[in-house]
Amino acid sequence: MLPADSHVHSEWSWDARNGSMEATCARAVEIGLPAIAFTEHVDHTVWSVEPGEFDADGYLSSLCTPDGHLIPPRFDPAGYLAEIERCRSLFPGLRILSGLEVGEPHWHADAVAKLLEAGPFDRVIGSLHCLPTGDGGFTEPPALYSRRAATDVMRAYLAEIPALVAGSEVFSVLTHIDYPVRYWPEQAGPFDLTAFEEEYRHALRATAESGRALEINTRLPMNAAIVRWWREEGGQAVTFGSDAHEPSALARGFREAAEMAGALGFRPGADPYDFWGRA
Repeated sequence: MLPADSHVHSEWSWDARNGSMEATCARAVEIGLPAIAFTEHVDHTVWSVEPGEFDADGYLSSLCTPDGHLIPPRFDPAGYLAEIERCRSLFPGLRILSGLEVGEPHWHADAVAKLLEAGPFDRVIGSLHCLPTGDGGFTEPPALYSRRAATDVMRAYLAEIPALVAGSEVFSVLTHIDYPVRYWPEQAGPFDLTAFEEEYRHALRATAESGRALEINTRLPMNAAIVRWWREEGGQAVTFGSDAHEPSALARGFREAAEMAGALGFRPGADPYDFWGRA
């Protein structure tokens, strides 16, 4: 049996009318997932988007102001939670957790606290997508790579992780610590993880000391060295997230990720929706 998928969302685009949650649950049953968490992505950071920036379908552009600033749309917690309950009734044999992925929660404490009051949410995970641009704004790594040396962007991202962890207590899992690697620019040459070992270890140590779990995000296969460093720096638990924005991507790479986590000394919990802890 595959491990539970703790990170399934349709970034900013959840809609009870489109059946995406129901279809994802059906897919989970089909492939043998014991549990699933819909950690709907909620952002509050307004960030600048450059034309054509990882926006093939034009969705991000539709959210932008004329000057190119993306304002995240409002999240409908009542509608989301109602759809969770509907799917629970349709799939009684599947453990379905409600949840949120909160972006940069350390910068938006009041807004996030208000959001969580609309719960209950079974699982809250924290993420870092944006970094300061230096001129008072924010943007994501793809845009920053065009303005700064790629190595500087990567180090800035990892340096912000301890601030994220120290600045917010609302989340239990740190997700996709390798997020900037997804967009590593070709002109910078092959990505060399070992060049950032010190920075990774510092970020992982801070996360471990806070008592959080580390997500093994399989949208991009995580390098086993990161999980090994996590254990060496005191990390006690991991969880798995496919970062699936559509049913077909559910649990992608999970068998390989579970095998890696097992080889590095992490084992499933007593229940299928538990974190994997140290053996």
